[in-house]
Amino acid sequence: LTSPGTATSFALRLRLHHKAARAGGARILLPMPSLRIAAAQSVSIPGNIVANVAEHCKFIVGASACGVDIVVFPELSLCGYELSLLAGCALDPDDKVLAPIRELATAKGVSVVVGAPILSLSSHIHIGAITFLPNGETSIYRKQHLHSGEERFASAGPAGCITHSIGGEIAALAICADIAHEQHPRVAAAAGASLYLASVLVSEAGYAADAGNLQRYAKSYKMATLMANHGGPTGGYLSAGKSAFWSQDGKLVVAAPSTGRCLIIASRTSEGWVGDLRKVET
Repeated sequence: LTSPGTATSFALRLRLHHKAARAGGARILLPMPSLRIAAAQSVSIPGNIVANVAEHCKFIVGASACGVDIVVFPELSLCGYELSLLAGCALDPDDKVLAPIRELATAKGVSVVVGAPILSLSSHIHIGAITFLPNGETSIYRKQHLHSGEERFASAGPAGCITHSIGGEIAALAICADIAHEQHPRVAAAAGASLYLASVLVSEAGYAADAGNLQRYAKSYKMATLMANHGGPTGGYLSAGKSAFWSQDGKLVVAAPSTGRCLIIASRTSEGWVGDLRKVET
C-alpha cells in the first residue's frame, strides 16, 4: 500500500471533533468517534473467485492500516462483471472460499461490502452485495433495478432498504442501475440513511450521468454518497474508474483520477469531510 503523502501527514489533517459536557461544574471536552469510509477500486479476474478474494484481502488490510471503518467494493467484484458466469460463481456468505474476508473483517474491525452473484432459496440468481461485519454477522443486499440484458442472467431483488449503523451514521447500499432510479435513494433516506454507498460498473460514457445522480442525491436527501467503481476492464466493458465520495451538501470530497487499483478514503472531521487517495500495489 502506498500513498501520495505519508500516513503522518494524513493524520495531521484529521482534527478530532469535541463536544462540550459538564460534570461536577467542570467543562470537559469529549472526543466524538471518528469515521472513515473507503471505496476499493479493485480489478477483478473473470470467474476466479480465489484470486479475487486474495485481491480483496490486500485492500482490506490496506484499508485497516488507514483506520477505515467500512470498505466498499465494486459491483460483482468477486467474479467480475461476467454475466454468463454468474450461475457458476454464485456465493453464500458462509462459503469456505470467503473465509479470509470474514476473518479479516473480524480481526481488523472493518465492515466489508463485496460484490457477488447470490443464489436465492427459490433458485434465482441475483446480483448482490454481501456485507461482513466485525462482529461476525453478515447481510445480503440484492440489486433491485437491472440494466437491459441483465435479466437474461439474473433476477431483480426485492424492494426495500437494508441499513447498517457505522460510526454514528446509517448506511444504505445500492448496486449500479439502482442509482438511475431516484425512488431508490428516496427510500434509503426515508429509512434514515445518512450514507448511500453504491457498488458499480460505470464506463466513461455513463460516468457523468451516474456521478451527477450521486452528487444530486447527496444534496437533495442530505446523504453522503459513495461510488465504488472497477479499476480495470471487466465483462467486455472499459471501466472509467474515478471512484468518488460526495458530502451531504453535494460537494465532491475525493475522487480517483482514472482507473487503477486504489483506495478512495473519506474521513469525517469537525469541519466536515476530507479525502485521501491510496494506491494499492499488486
